[in-house]
Amino acid sequence: MSRVGKHPVTVPSGVDVAVAGRRVTAKGKLGELAFEATDDVTVALKDKQVVVTPVGNSKRARTMWGTARARIQNMVTGVSEGFTRELEINGVGYRAAVQGNKLSLQLGFSHDVNYPIPKGITVKCEKPTSILISGADKQQVGQLAAEVRAYRPPEPYKGKGVKYVEETIVRKEGKKK
Repeated sequence: MSRVGKHPVTVPSGVDVAVAGRRVTAKGKLGELAFEATDDVTVALKDKQVVVTPVGNSKRARTMWGTARARIQNMVTGVSEGFTRELEINGVGYRAAVQGNKLSLQLGFSHDVNYPIPKGITVKCEKPTSILISGADKQQVGQLAAEVRAYRPPEPYKGKGVKYVEETIVRKEGKKK
């Protein structure tokens, strides 16, 4: 039995949620997101709450129950508050800057890495060594942060590279004489 799926998603003020069959759309101050549920669950809107129930008692129906509820919760949170991911760059000469709709990264390669910023996502670089990624879609924000981090993941000896702010790097001891 899903522990997540049991709880209904409460819709805050300022967010409009519409359920049409299996399609759920949420509109808020930060944009509009949509989600298509599978055949294994039914979605209903009852007095400012979105209720997800499984169809049957199969293992797939029970797993999709919690998944659908979590996706709808992330949509509602995204259009009302939004999601942010913060990256930190460590290393001599490593820096980032936003140029138009591209994120320009200097990460010790012979060339700059220019990453196109997708629509619906905002990227800010207050300092050359910090990147703030924000947007309404949690999956898109996390994916962009993971792809930027993958260009130069932090290495364990000096800690150089791109890392999440909350991430801790387990350091290794260097060579001994």
